[in-house]
Amino acid sequence: MNQLVVVAVAFVAMEPITALTHRFVMHGPGQVLHRSHHRRGSTGWERNDLFPVMFAALVMMGLAIGFNVQGFSVLVPVGIGVTLYGLAYALVHDVYIHGRLPLFRGRQVPGLERLAACHRVHHDRNGAPYGMLIPVLAKGSRPSQRPSDR
Repeated sequence: MNQLVVVAVAFVAMEPITALTHRFVMHGPGQVLHRSHHRRGSTGWERNDLFPVMFAALVMMGLAIGFNVQGFSVLVPVGIGVTLYGLAYALVHDVYIHGRLPLFRGRQVPGLERLAACHRVHHDRNGAPYGMLIPVLAKGSRPSQRPSDR
């Protein structure tokens, strides 16, 4: 299979994987770490930041295997796709929505504002939507229009 296709499939597959992980791990047994993210006004490092560190360690292990173990080379483009998704997630969630870096502060990007509004629903209700780049809202749920309350 073409390696670029594998990268793209891995990237796309990460949204449902992320939503399920968020729902059943972060809002389940991982709540002890994730709770820090749902506190209003939290700034700087959060206990929740351990999740991307753990996920990155898994990807690095996969890449190491892909580069070094014969027959597992497909893990390299998979790792690249997962890493690109992680980068997109970090830029949308941490940088744009939560303003953890000053890159977008005070700016509104129309396509990203819908994602921010859906994420506010998640924070307001501590429930769905759990996805980030393609959040699925329950029928009748409406995102709030409070851009300053990210």
